[in-house]
Parts: sequence; structure tokens; C-alpha cells
Amino acid sequence: MKIQLIRNATMKITYAGQTILTDPMLCPRHGVRSFAGIEENPIVDLPLDMEEILEGIDSVMVSHLHPDHYEETAEEVLPRNIPIFCQPGDRSRFDQVGFTKVFPVTGSHIWEGITLTRTGGKHGKGEILERMGEVSGFVFQAPGEPTIYWAGDTIWCRETETAIQTHCPDIIITHSGGATLPGFDPIIMDSDQTLEVLNVAKKAVVVAVHMEALDHCPVKRADLRRAGDKAGVASSRLVIPADGETLTF
Repeated sequence: MKIQLIRNATMKITYAGQTILTDPMLCPRHGVRSFAGIEENPIVDLPLDMEEILEGIDSVMVSHLHPDHYEETAEEVLPRNIPIFCQPGDRSRFDQVGFTKVFPVTGSHIWEGITLTRTGGKHGKGEILERMGEVSGFVFQAPGEPTIYWAGDTIWCRETETAIQTHCPDIIITHSGGATLPGFDPIIMDSDQTLEVLNVAKKAVVVAVHMEALDHCPVKRADLRRAGDKAGVASSRLVIPADGETLTF
């Protein structure tokens, strides 16, 4: 199986013969408002042209509807008959614009031999948590394939630990940019919380994304690598792909 990071949380995951596009933020640089008052988002260009990004995709998976995970450009370019997997509360957005194969995942959903299981998370803590709304992660399982847990936009919390203990993933995709809104603690994992994932899931490979694309994500790839090195984590267990890079497992 393969994971190609496009940008932020937009990935092409090729798994059990299917290619799933995740959290499509496909607008050009500076196509979305600033989140931290520093610079309009995204702060980097797409590494590939649109045709290459859309080539070969069989479905789309959207963890939640914040504009750094799904926005107007994606809505315009995605085929209306492509299967879309989402959390239940987001279905109406896709229905309203004419997508015809929308599958809200409550527990598990089997598609083309792949079991997709929705997991929970917390998009921050305290006062900011209610403002950020509901988010989801997803587990991918299929015969002969490694189990993948895509944690999504969440901090390290009971839900993420439970997902690891329940599904025993071989590969965990974390959002590790430490996104922070002014006046609040991080709303996704930072370096320390990513290392906590590695500490709990001792046999898993962690693929860290959602970095160096948005103005409210202060954790850089080099920061996370230094933290991993300091903790004695091998680079084979903590993988930090560049935009456009493809990882093969």
C-alpha cells in the first residue's frame, strides 16, 4: 500500500487496490482565510497539478468540514458520482451540491473489500473544543494489508488511545503541526503528543502530516524530527513526508 502526501491532510492512500483521496484542500496558495492572523492559507502551493492529484482516485474521505480539509475548489473539481465517506453530521453539505454517492460512516462501512471504521477525537480542549465541533478519524482494514489508523484533527486523548488499543494499527497517520488559535492550547497534536502515540503504539509506524501548510501550525518537520531523535525514535518509525512524497509499505 502507498501513502502520498499532497499537502496538509490531503493524501492519496492506495490500499487494497483502491485509491482514496483524503481531506481535499485543493485551492491555490492563499485561497483560504488566515487562521492565526499571520498569512492567508494555505501558505504553500500544491506540489502537483490538479490532473495528477485527481488521476486514479476511486473515492474521497473527509474527516470534517473545516476549510483546511474541504473547501470550494475541491467541491468544484470532484466528480459528482465519486463515493464520498464522511462523518454523519456532514452529509447534508455533500447532498446539497449534488454528490450522488455519499456514505456517512457511523460505526463501520465495507467498501470494495475495505472495512472503514470511524473513530472519535477531540479538536482541542477546554473552551475551544466546543467551538471546533465534531471531528473524525478512520481505520482502514483489508485482508493482506496493514491496518491504518488515520487519527485526523485531534489532540492526544482518550479516543485516540482507545482507537490504538482496539485496532492495533500497523500505521498511524497523525496531524502533528500543533495548530494553535490565539489564546488557546493546540487543537491538534504537537511534537510531544506525536511522541506519546509512538510510546503507546510501540510496534506501529507513525506518519506525521498536517505540517508546514497553514499559518497556525508552528511545528515544523525539522522540529518533530529533532524531538524524535532526542527521544531515541528511529526514522523508520517516525516518518515525516514532504509535500508530494509517496511512501510505500
